[in-house]
Amino acid sequence: MPAIPRPAASGPLRLRDFRLLLAGAAAGQLGAQVTLVALPLVAVLELNAPAFQVGLLTAAETAAFLLVGLPAGAWVDRMRKLPLMIRADVVRAVAMASIPLAAVADVLTMVQLYLVALVTGVATVFFDVAHQSFLPQLLPKDHLVSGNGALETIRSSAQVAGPGLGGGLVQLLGASLAIVADAAGYVLSALFLWGIKQPESLPSRVAGSSLRQDIAEGLRFVCGHRLLRVIAVTTGLANFFTATLMATQSVFLVRVLGLAPGVVGLVLAASAVGGLTGALCAGRLAARLGQARIIWLSALATGPFAMLWPLSGRGAGAALFAVGSGVVFFGAVVYNVAQVSFRQALCPPRLLGRMNATLRFLMWGTLPLGALAGGALADAFGARTALVWCAAGFLVVPLPLLLSPLRRMRDLPVADAAEDAPAGSADPAEPASVG
Repeated sequence: MPAIPRPAASGPLRLRDFRLLLAGAAAGQLGAQVTLVALPLVAVLELNAPAFQVGLLTAAETAAFLLVGLPAGAWVDRMRKLPLMIRADVVRAVAMASIPLAAVADVLTMVQLYLVALVTGVATVFFDVAHQSFLPQLLPKDHLVSGNGALETIRSSAQVAGPGLGGGLVQLLGASLAIVADAAGYVLSALFLWGIKQPESLPSRVAGSSLRQDIAEGLRFVCGHRLLRVIAVTTGLANFFTATLMATQSVFLVRVLGLAPGVVGLVLAASAVGGLTGALCAGRLAARLGQARIIWLSALATGPFAMLWPLSGRGAGAALFAVGSGVVFFGAVVYNVAQVSFRQALCPPRLLGRMNATLRFLMWGTLPLGALAGGALADAFGARTALVWCAAGFLVVPLPLLLSPLRRMRDLPVADAAEDAPAGSADPAEPASVG
């Protein structure tokens, strides 16, 4: 691959292709955040779905991580990443556009919502695995933390603006028509990605390798590394309880607290404000406290604020929900920037897709399970009780980190990364290092 001029002091934003990647992320994330508010409200307000069906809808959005999570990584490692991301954006745009069209024709059903959620989920699996595997092709390892921080800043900024915009659009146009913003976001994302000029060759394949062997190699790399194992367990737990929250929060805010759609959007935007702050602080916190230390500290210090969710009440009491979300998601973004940058710097390029997909399968495969649990708990005992269990879960999340070698580390040393990689999984031309 031709080298890209990278002035040492300039940072990743000096690279045109990285700026286009950021712009695509901004467009796609803004639309997705509108849908985060609008899609459950389509079910709650327009189709009058019970809590369990809302949870099932959230589960359908994330079921793809269980269904295609592992083979997706092997497929991505055999393909060019950029064209794959563009195709995934087009698929998501078409799927989302079908919702307002069906609503206008008065034929929208929960079955269609489930199908759209499943299709967009599959496309998102391929997009996300390819995206995380493409970034190290644009940036050197010593810029991965700042590059991931910039992407998290964009994502968190979209999370700040998206829920408020989504709530306003729902109130103005109705929930189903607000989905148009998501379809438009994916179209813009595809156009920005189309403008990236980074040369990308078709990955070479090992003679005689099969899909099963490729998947097994990714599993061995992840499961054979003690730090990747604990990150997978911790993030899987966090995602389970995050999905429980996502499945119940719209029902809780609308039916228990009695909030209007526009106010729901503002309350949910508070989590994004915390996430944006975390993205802006992640690099400095990692430098000051250590990349290993910040991984477990971020979860330990912010998890207890989840207890504010079930304590929220009507009127001004809804502010407790906003504060809890803001602090918890601050910690989540700081954690993500540190651990994703570590993973990208550790893994040989030829294994990036399988490493990311294996971790997504292990970590994100808990999302549909958490969503189903949240919907079932809310249906049987009420949304507030479901949030009590969810908040208690966030207190448990840091335990695997505290019981692991990470608790005794300040940084993630190169030597440990190299030693912990299982035999045959590391590329000797690409020694594992931490960016």
